[in-house]
Amino acid sequence: MSNYLNLSYQELKEYIKTHPQDEDAFQYFLKQMRTKPGVVVSTGEQIETELKKRLGISNE
Repeated sequence: MSNYLNLSYQELKEYIKTHPQDEDAFQYFLKQMRTKPGVVVSTGEQIETELKKRLGISNE
């Protein structure tokens, strides 16, 4: 288990890119992302698009 709770938002973002199997860290990242103002998503497609944008993943 990683100590992702002590990572900065940017460090956590990088961590989940390189450790996609760490579901707990990913869920924690989602929780952190939801606390950021300015983005409202209501569908699965919107959350997927927003996650890709925030993680720097292209929509190819």
